[in-house]
Amino acid sequence: MTSPSELVQILRRCRFDLSTEKRLQSGMEEALRARAISFEREKRLSAQDIPDFLVEGGIIIECKMRDKAKKMAVYAQMCRYTAYPEVTAIVLATNMSMGLPEEIEGKAVYLASLSAGWM
Repeated sequence: MTSPSELVQILRRCRFDLSTEKRLQSGMEEALRARAISFEREKRLSAQDIPDFLVEGGIIIECKMRDKAKKMAVYAQMCRYTAYPEVTAIVLATNMSMGLPEEIEGKAVYLASLSAGWM
């Protein structure tokens, strides 16, 4: 099983197409499959909560693009996800600058800077 910190390292090394969130998600799916990481794409937790990826072990990967997402809305979304018992950690994969706490409701939160893959 892949840990959240290992996922962050994998995602930071990739050069994803950041032109749209859908292209980012497709590239991320390819990267996870290439590394034989078990996941479900757009796993429905509830009618309103559908994270982009639910990785084996309960790790959510949520993709957000700069200029499309409002930081407070992203944070509120992550807070909703932590309410689910099957969620163990959240990885926010984004090209926007954003500060995050280490935990939300006792669940670890990680930031994967997608800009790093282009440096």
